[in-house]
Amino acid sequence: MTRFVTAADIKTIEAEKPWPADMPAQTIYGLLHKTASKFPSNKSVTYQLQSGEKDKAETLTWAELLKFTTQTANLFRSLGVGESDTVAYVLPNCTETITTLLGGMIAGIAAPVNPLLEPEQISSILRETGAKVVVTLKSFPHSDVAQKVAEALQDAPAVTHVLEVDLLRYLSPPKSWIVPFLRPKTSVRHNAKVLSFTAEVAKQPGDALVFADSEADRVGAYFHTGGTTGMPKVAQHKYSGMIYNGWLGSTLLFTENDNTICPLPLFHVFACHVIMMAALASGAHTVFPTPQGYRGEGVFDNFWKLIERWDITFIITVPTALAAMMQRPVNADISSVRTAFSGSAPLPVELFNRFENSTGVTLVEGYGLTEATCLVACNPVEGEKKIGSIGVPLPHTEVRILRHTPEGLIVCETDEVGEICVSSPGVFAGSTYTEENKNKDLFHDDKYLRTGDLGRFDEDGYLWITGRAKDLIIRGGHNIDPAEIEEALASHPAVAMTGAIGQPDAFAGELPCAYVELVDGAEVSIEDLQDHCKTHVHERAARPKHLEILDELPKTAVGKVFKPDLRRLAITRVYNAALVEAGLSVSVERVVEDKRRGLVAQVSRAEGVDEAAVGAVLGRFTRPWEWLVE
Repeated sequence: MTRFVTAADIKTIEAEKPWPADMPAQTIYGLLHKTASKFPSNKSVTYQLQSGEKDKAETLTWAELLKFTTQTANLFRSLGVGESDTVAYVLPNCTETITTLLGGMIAGIAAPVNPLLEPEQISSILRETGAKVVVTLKSFPHSDVAQKVAEALQDAPAVTHVLEVDLLRYLSPPKSWIVPFLRPKTSVRHNAKVLSFTAEVAKQPGDALVFADSEADRVGAYFHTGGTTGMPKVAQHKYSGMIYNGWLGSTLLFTENDNTICPLPLFHVFACHVIMMAALASGAHTVFPTPQGYRGEGVFDNFWKLIERWDITFIITVPTALAAMMQRPVNADISSVRTAFSGSAPLPVELFNRFENSTGVTLVEGYGLTEATCLVACNPVEGEKKIGSIGVPLPHTEVRILRHTPEGLIVCETDEVGEICVSSPGVFAGSTYTEENKNKDLFHDDKYLRTGDLGRFDEDGYLWITGRAKDLIIRGGHNIDPAEIEEALASHPAVAMTGAIGQPDAFAGELPCAYVELVDGAEVSIEDLQDHCKTHVHERAARPKHLEILDELPKTAVGKVFKPDLRRLAITRVYNAALVEAGLSVSVERVVEDKRRGLVAQVSRAEGVDEAAVGAVLGRFTRPWEWLVE
């Protein structure tokens, strides 16, 4: 098999392993069954409720995962879930989350829901997906998931059954004795029948499905995008797209000898499709530490020791997690690690260098999106990695850089910026979203998904993101729609116009930021506007971290807010504050638009200033900078 070292290797891999002829199985159950038959006693998944290197852990072999998934799928079918019916789950990470994801896709359509969302967002997703069964937590100390789901179910009348997962089974005495006395009470009533997940699964046969497995390709999952507005979009994922993501992992990355640590949530495509599907295809072992993953108590403090404990070969991560790792010493033997794979958000150059220098681990940056069932491109695992690039398009994925001209749509030349458009087995052409009106103008030539990201190809075939045609704010890999912030602020009587953008942040990549223009003669304080946002912006992560009143917002010729100028203001302010904090007497003089790199901060030179220190400070941000040439 050809190794993925250069961009040219992709063509060879495509010729050696054609798609779909080389597809390992046509269904999720077929893929799981094949792997379990091949490696029955190998470890498949491991889960730790707590993060310590010696804390209790639950590990399933591939044979056990097949059995429990079969039982779970049979349970869902017994509750009336057919191939076109939906099993939604609102769960933190645990073993039951994995079997619910797989069993839900086998019996019907699985719909993961972010448990951090508010009840109104959860209920909107349940309604949009037509959820018939919901799997969620039994009330548990320090968790409000059960209470939020109970409230959401009041506005989701199609749900007939709720299956409760009790995390108590992961605890040992004396903690397991205490939890029943500390369970939060809920008085919210709904019409769904509530059952114990564990008890009901145990009643089902685990040696075979009690129904016929799917014979044809079909929708197997619904994934919501973001969730900061009242009705998030819901993307449809077909078996073929999910299996394609698994095929990529098994072809380019993993084997049955690999141990992967994945502290990412199992409501996100990165964990569900890129990692779990790759494990199903390859037989690799995946470790999930704590219900909250990277957010879990002690995960970063114990991270390197967990790698040593489980003999990890692949680290799955995101830039915010990498930044937190670099604040802890490498205090364990991590020589087993071959690669760390980072996605979900752009990776700052300084953070890339710091991680590789501190750990000796190769870091690979990639790119994907929910609408494409995730994977699109990544840097060669063994070859040249261009820092800041998202790599080269993966096998059987075609990326076009397109732009509109008076003569029509054209394909951009090398280093020419346009919209990144994708065609692949993961793109459900024409029907990406469940709501048909949301698919309007989403494709070029009825084939190429418009990602909304602006980018370019360099002369070596590497793909670079230079900006976004759409205005999404990406905070630590979480998508925030600026429209919700703008609508909330616009509802204040003193606000005439507003513009929300993502301002640079060394930790999260971007943070929400808003600028407002007031009604003539109106007066309002920043504190009042922030309080207004607390009431009207439902999700905490979307509330502006910086709010500023301008005499007049920059506008286009037709009166729309011109956001590039707002981004220039934010870049200048944030970068200069970082330079001042570091005690460096230089500043951003201007922010210019570069054809190849997007917005670039230009910094004035000053005699005696440590230029390497300036690079270290500004290298923590994803937006580029350069020295100002007079």
